[in-house]
Amino acid sequence: MSKPLAGVRVLEVAAWTFVPAAGAILSDLGAEVIKVEPPTGDPQRGLKNMLNFETAGPNPFNEIPNRGKRSITVDLANPAGRELVLKIAASSDVFLTSYLPSVRAKLGLDLADVRAANPNIIYAVGHGWGANGPMRNTGGYDLAAGWATSGFASRLAQTSPDGAPPAQPPAFYDLQGGNTLAGAISTALFQRERTGEATTVDVSLMNVGMWSMCPDLVSAPYLNGITVPNREEPGSPLTNWYKTGDGRWIYFVLLQADRFWGEFCGVLQRPDLVDDPRFNNMQVRFQNRRECVQLLDSIFAEHTLEVWKQRLEGFSGVWAPVIDVKEVHQHPQIEPNGYLPLVTGNDGLEFRLVSAPMQFGGEPTVPQGPAPELGQDTEMVLMDAGLDWDQISAARESGALG
Repeated sequence: MSKPLAGVRVLEVAAWTFVPAAGAILSDLGAEVIKVEPPTGDPQRGLKNMLNFETAGPNPFNEIPNRGKRSITVDLANPAGRELVLKIAASSDVFLTSYLPSVRAKLGLDLADVRAANPNIIYAVGHGWGANGPMRNTGGYDLAAGWATSGFASRLAQTSPDGAPPAQPPAFYDLQGGNTLAGAISTALFQRERTGEATTVDVSLMNVGMWSMCPDLVSAPYLNGITVPNREEPGSPLTNWYKTGDGRWIYFVLLQADRFWGEFCGVLQRPDLVDDPRFNNMQVRFQNRRECVQLLDSIFAEHTLEVWKQRLEGFSGVWAPVIDVKEVHQHPQIEPNGYLPLVTGNDGLEFRLVSAPMQFGGEPTVPQGPAPELGQDTEMVLMDAGLDWDQISAARESGALG
C-alpha cells in the first residue's frame, strides 16, 4: 500500500475539525501525526448532535479528523509542558495548529518560538478569516467563515420558498479546508525537499469558501446581482433535474446539449421531439425552456426511478439519481475504489470511514487506524523525543502532563 508521506512527522496542536482533518489526511498518507491535547481533551471528543446520539456507532466528530494519530496530553499553559512540545517539535517536519495568533503568542508557540527549536520545520496554520486583517484574532467555524461568508448560503437562499438559507451539512467547509491544508503542507514539504527552504503555510476557511464560489464571485462586479439557476427556467433544460413518478429526482448534466438531444429523446421514448421546432437545438430550447421543462416534468412523472434507471442504462450523457447517505454505502463505485474502508475501533467494533480523496499507485488511501484514546501515546512519544522515565515522571508531577 502506497504511503507517500511515510517518515514524515507532524506535530499537531489543534482542535475541532478543520485543522485536525488536515492531520488525518496526512496520517492516511503515511505521516506520523502526534496530536497534542489538553488534559481535558480536544473538545471535539465531547461534541454531540443528531449524528452521534446513538451509542451503537462511532463518534464521527472524533474518528473522522483524528484517525490514525498518536495522542499526548500536555498542559500548554505550564512552562514545562510548552518545553516538552518544543522538544517534540525539534524532531518534527511539520508544526500544524489551529490556535489564534494571540493564543500562540501567549503560549510561546509562535513561528519564532517553534523555529528556534527547529529551523527546518514547516509551520502550518488553519485560520477562520485569514492570517492578516482586523479579524485575524477572531475565531471562525466553517458555518460562519465558509458557509455564511462565501456567498454560498445566500445563493441557496434565493431558491428557498421563504428566502431562508438552508442548514449547512456538518463540517462541510471544515473538510474541504482540511483537504486544502493537507495539500498545501505536502507542497511545502516538496519545496523543502527541492530547495532546502522551510516555509510557512496559511489556509483560511473564508478563502476555501470563496474558492468554492469562484464563478459567482468573479462575475459579481459585472452583474446586477447573481442570477441563480431556476429549475423551471434553467440555462438549459438538459442541465437540470426532474422528479420521477415515485418522488425521486434525477440530475442531468448534458453540457453539449445538441449532441445528446436525439439520444435523450430516445431514452424518453419520444422520437417526435427530436425534430420538434420548439426544441431541436439549444437556441430554441432556451427560448422555450419553460415549456420544455414542463414537458420533461410530465414525461419523467410517468415512471418510477427504477424504470428510468433501466432506460438510462448505457446512455452516453452524464446523469445521476439523487441518493441519501445510506444509499451511498450501496453505490456500485464504493467497493471497487475503496471509498469506505473498514476500521476497527478501540472497542473492537468495525465501522466505515470515508477514504481521503486521492489514490497513489492505484490503491485507496486508507486510514492507518482509529482515533486514539485521550493521551494513550504520551509516554511513548516523549521517550521517542529523548526523555527517560524519570523525566516523564517529573513532568507528570509538575502538572505538565495530563
